[in-house]
Amino acid sequence: MATTDAGGEHVERPLVTPEFLENRGYQTELAETASTGHTLVCLPTGLGKTTVSLLVTAERLNAVGGKALMLAPTKPLVQQHAEFYREALEIDDEDVVVFTGEVRPDDRAALWEDARIVIATPQVVENDLVGNRISLADVTHCTFDECHRATGDYAYNYIADRYHADAEDPLVTGMSASPGDDEEAILGVCENLGLSEVAVMTEDDADVAEYTHDTSVDWNRIELPEVVVEIRDAINEVIKDRLAQLRELGVTNKSSADISEREIQGMQADLRKLMNNDQSEGYQGMSLLAEIRKLRTAVTYVETQSVESLRRYFERLKEAARSSGASKADQRLVSEPKVREAIRKAESYDDLHPKFRQTRMLLAETLGIENGERVIVFTESRDTAETLVDFLSDHFTTEKFVGQSDTDGSEGMTQTQQQETLDRFRNGEFEVLVSTSVAEEGLDVPEVDLVLFYEPVPTAIRAIQRKGRTGRQAEGQVVVLLAEDTRDEAYFWKARNDQKRMKRELNELKSVAGELEARLDQTGLDEYEDEEGDASGGTKSEETTTQQSDSTGNGRGSTANKSADDTDGSNGQAGLDAFADDSSEASGGDTEVNSDAATADEGDTATPDTGTVATAGRDDEDDPVEIVADQRELDSNIARDLSTRDGIETRLETLAVGDYVLSDRVVVERKTVADFMDTLTGGDRSMFEQVGDATRNYGRPVVVIEGEDLFGARNVHHKAIQGALASLAVDFGASVLRTSGEDETADLLQVIAEREQEVADREVSVHGEKQSKTLPEQQEYVVASIAEVGPVTARTLLDAFGSVEAVMTADKEALLEVSGIGDVTADRIREVIASDYEP
Repeated sequence: MATTDAGGEHVERPLVTPEFLENRGYQTELAETASTGHTLVCLPTGLGKTTVSLLVTAERLNAVGGKALMLAPTKPLVQQHAEFYREALEIDDEDVVVFTGEVRPDDRAALWEDARIVIATPQVVENDLVGNRISLADVTHCTFDECHRATGDYAYNYIADRYHADAEDPLVTGMSASPGDDEEAILGVCENLGLSEVAVMTEDDADVAEYTHDTSVDWNRIELPEVVVEIRDAINEVIKDRLAQLRELGVTNKSSADISEREIQGMQADLRKLMNNDQSEGYQGMSLLAEIRKLRTAVTYVETQSVESLRRYFERLKEAARSSGASKADQRLVSEPKVREAIRKAESYDDLHPKFRQTRMLLAETLGIENGERVIVFTESRDTAETLVDFLSDHFTTEKFVGQSDTDGSEGMTQTQQQETLDRFRNGEFEVLVSTSVAEEGLDVPEVDLVLFYEPVPTAIRAIQRKGRTGRQAEGQVVVLLAEDTRDEAYFWKARNDQKRMKRELNELKSVAGELEARLDQTGLDEYEDEEGDASGGTKSEETTTQQSDSTGNGRGSTANKSADDTDGSNGQAGLDAFADDSSEASGGDTEVNSDAATADEGDTATPDTGTVATAGRDDEDDPVEIVADQRELDSNIARDLSTRDGIETRLETLAVGDYVLSDRVVVERKTVADFMDTLTGGDRSMFEQVGDATRNYGRPVVVIEGEDLFGARNVHHKAIQGALASLAVDFGASVLRTSGEDETADLLQVIAEREQEVADREVSVHGEKQSKTLPEQQEYVVASIAEVGPVTARTLLDAFGSVEAVMTADKEALLEVSGIGDVTADRIREVIASDYEP
């Protein structure tokens, strides 16, 4: 990377807007490192990690070309980054595109082709990769913002795996102020993203220190009033009673109401064993455990949040107990005398919580006596956030900042509302922002005079993110409210110890960065040797790819190799090759496998050679095998796994029939053992309706039941299970196949798709349609068929206007008055209805 701007007041680089970026030495140093290899960039919150990534992007686009992809975990953060990139780079605004769920998939595919920079939420990119809508081949720089999220099944891991495998000239930058609580966690993030370099700057570095200021942290201890203690004690008495019943079942010796989640999980494991042995005590104990969990939540509300939050929670429990299909746990809870006593005391209590008064006092001190301008109050609970806004608005101009999803009794904020709220806060239009966790991470929240934690948070990462909202331009203050002898105490000590350890780890990480990089390189090398037998021909990026694949458990390298081993005869299964290569044998085998469905349609069992199967055929033996997956199947790892396999091309659609379409005659309904058992025990007959639709539309419907211990999973008689299996096979003509888990299901889908498309020479055809729709279903279907309108929105529109005709004739202003309808949806409805038809 060129360093022509060294010593200047502003950064001067190709593609960077002149006199826009302040030239900070630590940023250019980090960018220099990140431009030379796959790098983890660690920098304290508020010191410009995004600028580091932007400098690398500018360098790559200028020197190498292609396009850049930047991933951020939330929509507001994506929008914020897009605005910054458009200002800071000398490229056309339309060349920087935003990908979120609000952009239609077909539009994203078109935008991707011409974009130079794509800034997106990871879930959208994951969907587009699985659906084969985009290619990462020409992406020359990929940034993972807030990369500490790259754990477990988070979409970052899959995207990184695909990027290292598919890109012609990849370069990865991971960015975080808090990459992990310990060295192993940090290593895990690096391995999952394929990072081999580590660049760390701390507040102790001279170049950084001049841009930071001291942030004092005060912990204000608060004593609970007597009435609140009485309410808590009444609830704890019920917890003790339920624990006594569990002791009689032999799953615990605990008697104190102060029970941890780990202890609850231990009891749950013991109760499952009883359930697996068909012992009724297991089901009884699970119900008691469900009560304990709900009661612990109630205790947390009254101890650490407010009596008003507790009242709201109890009201939701009452509603749940009155609803059809209410659980016995809910019904017992609301009728329990001690709980009713707690509810009465809560309803008669005329205060909220001493934390409220303390909050008001601290704000008055900061905004009044000290002439401060802005304060952020963070809270874990949306109930508390809304109550705080009402409470504080009598004295300060106050607004809330919450997530987009609606919860019981509370509407979320749209992305537009979130952005407008932050803009007004930044412009000084109000003084106090009360936020849930949505504003913690990465958002460009204005510099504030005070960050107030309404309660401690249990993780160091979240505490660091929150504290980073102050102390950037001047000295800042952080205050944490802590209710004595409550769960606040435990969270306080855990977060404090974690933060100390993280700071120590980051300093150590800085000092041993070279050693850590060596460990990362060696890990990749060792695993590459394990896969290939010889590392000498592999490049560094190949090593990282192999390492990444193995660490995620469903990566390209490990899955593809497994697939090849299972089909090429190298593992001794030559019989499968012989079976697959002979057309007549394959057809006969197909008839045998589907013998349960043989009476459905005799013509479908003929081999392709007879000419009785109408199909366009496959033009090229090298064409990939196509598998169409329903959008909802992204809740599992199956579609992601298949999308990484050589020779497989996945496509995502909202299927009316089935979960996977493998040819013009094979559709698959996938059910976990739990789903299957719900059909038998919960009165839910949707599985049989779904299989009926599949049978009416496809010649070879397949039901895959996924999971272990079908006959021992629940206390259901084996004849009932066998009866359901028999009904699927005999009454519906479906083939019923079993798999042990998602990996085996993916293998099975691949095998069937290959047999259908390569051996039987069939094409994929999504032609199913749910049959016998009721009039309301047909009305919903008509409205929902418009792009941007799904079934939920269709029902909302029909409820509002009363008929399909009224929806179709409504103008934009009338549409916008309906809850959940925004400008994009309203414009799309009017465009489809009013535009001239031009075939």
